[in-house]
Amino acid sequence: MGKIADRYYTVDPWIISEEGFDKERSEVSESIFSLANEYMGIRGYFEEGYSGERLLGSYFNGIYENSPKENRVKYKGIISRSHFMVNAVDWLYTRIWCGEVLLDLAYSDIESFQRRLDLRTGILTRSFYWKPEKDIKLKVTFERSLDRATVSLGYQQISLKVIEGSPSISILMGIDFATSHLSEGQNFWVEREKESSNRHAFLAAETRSTKQTIYAGFSLSATESLDTQLVERDKFIGRKFNVKLEEGMNFQVNRNAVNIADKTGLDLNQLKQHCLTDLEKSLSFGEMERKSRTYWQNVWAKEDIQIDGDPSNQQGIRYCIFQLHQTYHGQDPSHNIGAKGLTGEAYGGHAFWDTETSCFPFYLLTNLDAAKNLLEFRYHTLPEAKKRARQLDCQGACYPIATLNGNEASDLWQHASLQFQPSTAVAYGIWHYMQVAKDTEFLYGHGIEMLIEISRFLASRGDWSPEGEFGFFGVMGPDEFQMMVNHNTYTNYMAKRTFDYTVEVLKKLKTSNETRYSTLLSAHGLSEKEIGYWQICSKEMLILKTEYGLFEQHDGFFKLPHVDIRSIPIEEFPLYDHWSYDRIYRNNMIKQPDVLMFLFLYNQSFPKAEKQINYDYYEPRTIHESSLSPSIHSILAAELGMENEAYHFFEFATRMDLDNFNRNTREGLHMTSIAAAWMNIVYGFGGVRTDREGIKLAPTIPVDWKKYTFKITYNQCLIDVSVTRQSIKISLIKGRAIQLQVYQKKLTLTQNPIVIERSTKRSV
Repeated sequence: MGKIADRYYTVDPWIISEEGFDKERSEVSESIFSLANEYMGIRGYFEEGYSGERLLGSYFNGIYENSPKENRVKYKGIISRSHFMVNAVDWLYTRIWCGEVLLDLAYSDIESFQRRLDLRTGILTRSFYWKPEKDIKLKVTFERSLDRATVSLGYQQISLKVIEGSPSISILMGIDFATSHLSEGQNFWVEREKESSNRHAFLAAETRSTKQTIYAGFSLSATESLDTQLVERDKFIGRKFNVKLEEGMNFQVNRNAVNIADKTGLDLNQLKQHCLTDLEKSLSFGEMERKSRTYWQNVWAKEDIQIDGDPSNQQGIRYCIFQLHQTYHGQDPSHNIGAKGLTGEAYGGHAFWDTETSCFPFYLLTNLDAAKNLLEFRYHTLPEAKKRARQLDCQGACYPIATLNGNEASDLWQHASLQFQPSTAVAYGIWHYMQVAKDTEFLYGHGIEMLIEISRFLASRGDWSPEGEFGFFGVMGPDEFQMMVNHNTYTNYMAKRTFDYTVEVLKKLKTSNETRYSTLLSAHGLSEKEIGYWQICSKEMLILKTEYGLFEQHDGFFKLPHVDIRSIPIEEFPLYDHWSYDRIYRNNMIKQPDVLMFLFLYNQSFPKAEKQINYDYYEPRTIHESSLSPSIHSILAAELGMENEAYHFFEFATRMDLDNFNRNTREGLHMTSIAAAWMNIVYGFGGVRTDREGIKLAPTIPVDWKKYTFKITYNQCLIDVSVTRQSIKISLIKGRAIQLQVYQKKLTLTQNPIVIERSTKRSV
């Protein structure tokens, strides 16, 4: 696969640590040391300013701007303008002078630099010794964290310990909306109002075109009395103060910051009142640390994965869980999971169909309410999906390939107009949620509404061949190296399952509550004739498969010219950067799993022999240009007993960003790949399956591991699964007795743990 680790951070089970400052890795570290609480996120940039290369990134979930550039292509169905998560306020803005010397790690004389992110507290700490003048030496420590209860709050603590000399220190602490959105090369904020006093400052600004507002403020406290002066300019307000320090002194200043992000049009007086109310809830740094530690203890008690015998992956998977939880934990149904979370500008902060296929399983088995809220996001954006379908001359609802607000954001027409994975992924997400949650109130409410509109879209977008076969023409499946193809099997199969499930749900609703059923049909203008047509579409859906069980990726795929991907020089990767765009489409090379993807999603619907023949055919043709690809292959390889291959693909999973495998971590973290890493262990090595009634396990263990343990929550039961080379121990931590299946054997888990011999023959 041509991926090589760039091991830089110290391996530790709970700490991400950078020992020494490497300017060449500075932007990567900004991504790695990102903090978030779903509401807002902040990259690990140096708050004191840095004149070297950096991405000063501060983001708020759902705060976005429209692209300043219109799409020059005006054909119907191609979007005229994109939107993106906009870089927002630098609420950590700090400048420190010793005399006339400004602290700037690009050129300041420093030593013993250390940066540490503690996964048990969520606190980022950075320290170093600074020699601004010949006879002066200080130890400088920065700490920051985000509140987990009052999510608008952020904390900063700065300590200056005098090792040598009697320095005169000046510090400016401010609120800066003049930040540039790097990929657009401009600022998108307009100042609305600002005010300050000796220890407080407030500034409100709104986005240029979308008119969304952030009201930011802070209060200061210190170990010495502060007499501050106002510093202001356009889009900036701050307070500057001077302190005279003596050798041995340890001066400390704290900022409690508040950021109220508004998407609904509240007036400034209301927003300011929210600011003041939340700021009154802020804690001392010590109190915040204690509460944050308790918060993360509770998270790890339900979500931790322990690995004995593989320290690097132990650190890696905990980092993945930490960042995934930071990005999203179901706090607000108007939020989704961007491809880079709240850690960078790449992909515009957009959510893709990876949410339902890669991220959803994590929440399904750790936080069911969060999983439901991901589906609620799709329900709240159903009007935009219906509008998008009309733009494509279709009926029903077509969910966007990329979005923040429900509207299509991808200006690449071949993706936005030809890929229907988001729509079928939403239907799959509803189906998958119901396998675990049994939430009929949701299903017969928001769920069935989405299913009806998705089925309508699929029925109107599909068409009939002269031979009377139904399918989809001129599409792009998950493999984005094949464009404008006919009968992509993933698309056809997922549509078939969507039709079948929609009809099944409608029949069950009619049987259980005919009045509600009739009301639903009336509200949506749905007739028995239309439902019957969906059944015909499903029955006649063309699924290309040989007599041996090998699915053809799309009509004509088997006749495409073959490329031996092993013969491609490593310097030609990534191919998008080195091959002409059309060249990529002219062969049978695969970007990421396509056929194998639906074999994974509906895993138990296919016999093992079919999965094997398709894996053997498609894996050697797959180039894994998507960071999600290795995990899906690893999960299937583990199921098929190919343990070495499964671990080979897993090697990249937990440390994709920590070791900068793709050489692009500086752009932000691969959030959906982080979710896939969790899935790789639980669904892959753990053999967990949730795509049928009940939960099944068929654990294996990598050859170098001595033991691993993971926790899942199913049917309100917290279950601990511990796997060694000899045995499996399954314990009920919380909840009532529950039925489960291990290696095809049905068992009842009670307060007494189940201990069984580990099978070397995988079967799920």
